[in-house]
Amino acid sequence: SKALPVFLFGLVLTGFVDKGEGNACSSTFFSALVQLIPCRAAVAPFSPIPPSETCCNAIKALGQPCLCVIVNGPPISGVDRNMALQLPEKCTANFEPC
Repeated sequence: SKALPVFLFGLVLTGFVDKGEGNACSSTFFSALVQLIPCRAAVAPFSPIPPSETCCNAIKALGQPCLCVIVNGPPISGVDRNMALQLPEKCTANFEPC
């Protein structure tokens, strides 16, 4: 039947995702980005503003795999990627590096 090859392909892809990051990001790039709106001031280029409690809660809720998807994805206007990568440390989220 045609369902078996599709099932096997899905199984193989799942295996790659599991080995890649440990956990896959279940959000799309856009929805993950929307979750991080509270962090906008803290990741603006040259911003001296520390992440707010709301931002830190959003980072922790989003999780490391989704944060990595965002910082490794397409450029985001008004966002300093290096500052975004520092958010987990500033928020004491204890994420693995991307």
